[in-house]
Amino acid sequence: MPTSRQPVVRRATAADAEALAHLHLDVWDDAYTGLMPQSILDDRRDETEARVERWRTILTGDHTTIVAEDDEGLVGFASSGAGRDADVDTELELWALYVRARQWGTGVGYALFSEAIGDRAAYLWVLAGNERAIRFYERQGFRLDGTSDEHDEGLHVRMLRAGT
Repeated sequence: MPTSRQPVVRRATAADAEALAHLHLDVWDDAYTGLMPQSILDDRRDETEARVERWRTILTGDHTTIVAEDDEGLVGFASSGAGRDADVDTELELWALYVRARQWGTGVGYALFSEAIGDRAAYLWVLAGNERAIRFYERQGFRLDGTSDEHDEGLHVRMLRAGT
């Protein structure tokens, strides 16, 4: 069901911590059901309060979190900051970009992406097999660089983009 207004994209504040924690849980379910063990998705919900506190800490840190909000609340977020990989000649990392499934294909993800990193050189990690995300990032100029890292939730692959 469409909302009465297009989502507003803005910088997240500490007041968004609780809503962001719940959104983060929901969008992982949207994006990863069937791509990772269901037990990982279920276990994340057992730690909701800790996640709220983690978001409070994140939102006071030295990086950028952008949210998209419509009449029903937060519908997506993107986080970026200093790169954490020493073997990449790029200083910016897109740490997260998630949008509720009901907003897929509406441009919300692109708006968040544009605000978080724009056309700057950057890299990111994506869950192998998440073809929707990989295609989205390829449209933004990212390419798989052949680097992978195994995590409990599955294999992550790295994508890089030179600045434009």
